[in-house]
Amino acid sequence: MVGPSHTDEERRSANVRLSAGFVGLVALSGGLVALTAGGTLVQLGGGVAAGAVLGLALLLFLRRLVGEFS
Repeated sequence: MVGPSHTDEERRSANVRLSAGFVGLVALSGGLVALTAGGTLVQLGGGVAAGAVLGLALLLFLRRLVGEFS
């Protein structure tokens, strides 16, 4: 029988990077929507900030949902 290929520390590190990438992608999406709509720099920053908050909320929700099945 073969054991896991990653240590617990490697798995935690990968989860942190994946989570940060997910939140960053949602935040970038919010900024791109503001940019496409012709927003100012302040509105662009607001779009990125709002996207980061929404991305974090979505990440926490998905972690809770996945936790119920494992």
